Amino acid sequence: MKTTVVRVIGMSCGSCASSVSAALGDLQGVHRVRVDLTTGEVTVTSEGIVTDNALRTAIESAGYTVDPA
Repeated sequence: MKTTVVRVIGMSCGSCASSVSAALGDLQGVHRVRVDLTTGEVTVTSEGIVTDNALRTAIESAGYTVDPA
């Protein structure tokens, strides 16, 4: 298993967290998504087949931005 932490810009409520969780959860190989609205961090536990680019694309398709830092 691989754990990736991504900082997402623009999440401010439970609905935002649900949207990001759903978008990431739809990716093949993702096992768990945890969103922390306080820090803006999203923790994804997945098999090694999920790339960072796939995570970024899913988050962007939900209408949010990945912090490049």
